[in-house]
Amino acid sequence: MSMNLTKKVFIAFTCFLLPIIGNTQSIDSNKNQLPEIGVVASDTLTIDKELVVGKAIMRQLRGQAPIIHDPVINEYIQDLGNKLVIQADNAKFPFSFFMINNSSINAFAFFGGHVGIHSGLITQADSESELASVFAHEVAHVTQRHLARASQAQKRSAPLQIATLIGGILLAMADPEAGIATISASNAGSAQSRINYTRNMEQEADNIGIAMLARAGFDPAGAPAFFSKLAQQARGQSNQLEFLRTHPIPENRISETRARASTYGVRTVPASLNFHLVKSRIIARHEGNPLRNINYFGYQVQEKKYVFKEAALYGLALSYFSSEQYASASQILSDLLRDDPENLFYLDAMTDVLIAQQNPKAAIELLTPLWRFKPKNKVLALNLANAMIKAQQYPEAIQILRDVLLVDPEHLLSYSLLVEAYTATGQKRQMYKASAERYGLLLAYPKAIDELQFAYNETGLDYLEKQRIKARIEQFRNEMATLERL
Repeated sequence: MSMNLTKKVFIAFTCFLLPIIGNTQSIDSNKNQLPEIGVVASDTLTIDKELVVGKAIMRQLRGQAPIIHDPVINEYIQDLGNKLVIQADNAKFPFSFFMINNSSINAFAFFGGHVGIHSGLITQADSESELASVFAHEVAHVTQRHLARASQAQKRSAPLQIATLIGGILLAMADPEAGIATISASNAGSAQSRINYTRNMEQEADNIGIAMLARAGFDPAGAPAFFSKLAQQARGQSNQLEFLRTHPIPENRISETRARASTYGVRTVPASLNFHLVKSRIIARHEGNPLRNINYFGYQVQEKKYVFKEAALYGLALSYFSSEQYASASQILSDLLRDDPENLFYLDAMTDVLIAQQNPKAAIELLTPLWRFKPKNKVLALNLANAMIKAQQYPEAIQILRDVLLVDPEHLLSYSLLVEAYTATGQKRQMYKASAERYGLLLAYPKAIDELQFAYNETGLDYLEKQRIKARIEQFRNEMATLERL
């Protein structure tokens, strides 16, 4: 999904959710003094309610947004995000990071510690510190409870805000300016007050994010470096006056963030192999076409135009895989694994190659020793379960997936694999139950209840199972009712 340059720049580093605010008073934005972190807006939106709302929005996005359900990418961005969250003040709940398949430069955060980033954010960043600066900015939005503060200032009904919020995010993915306009159009307050409040929140997130970035061991200069990149794109794209912008324009934020970053001194942070591997993965799997990508990564390898040769070779292997040149992909990955046998990027790709070559048992032999050593690692567990399903080792695959769901009960991919395994073994009741949970994660409660009704019909004389299914149906109905009350 592509967007023109103007739209890319306008939404850079913005949080789609902040424009919901109405008539407010400007907050202190002294760039040389960090704001106090408190529990503002607790009377308007409690932490518990924020979690419920965030969970509902996340489920809505799963069903309608192009979220990338890739265990390798997800592990990388979650690990990167966690490094920042542990350095954050006032983190009230675990954070969840996810990626949208969108080539624009953007990120957004919403209730309950959910942070979404566009794939283009990674492909257009030059270093992990640049990428981490965006993560830190969005984490700061959440820890500062900017949405709750906006809600308190607006003093309007929550149902309207939430409905507008979801619709605006989804529309903004296709048309950022229209999406932001949709969110903003619901507000009757002063436009200038709304803009001032949003800009101050952005500045606050910049300042706190840079401090968080430094504490986590990244280069604080990553923030102004990335803003410089945005400013270069923005030149000549708009003559809109600064005070009419919803967020501070990149040129001003460069000087402000550079001044803030300079207080931490010059830092030399080694380049990250994983950052460049995930960048290659996104390009090879979600951008361009296989032939173009083979030429792109082949040129990098031949002309030594890379930060890490391994990342260029990895991208080339994935491109060969996409073009069904499995032997070429296998040779590159074998060489990479010989030097780094526990690398999850390489193991995941080799599993795909072996399955495509109709040799899932070889993938099982490759993964099993590592999985036994790290049974809670999702990349290993999901790849092993997938290989086992392809090798018709269904009971083992099912047990692995059930273990994953014990730790992460909202893992959509695990339920999809469970449905596949139960279907293959003719376990209709379990298949319907897994399918129901999958629909529930997509906020499709009527379909989830239908699936449970089918499961109920497959229980025979099992009274306890009938009661469990009836109880789960009631839970889904209660969740529907709770959502409507929001």
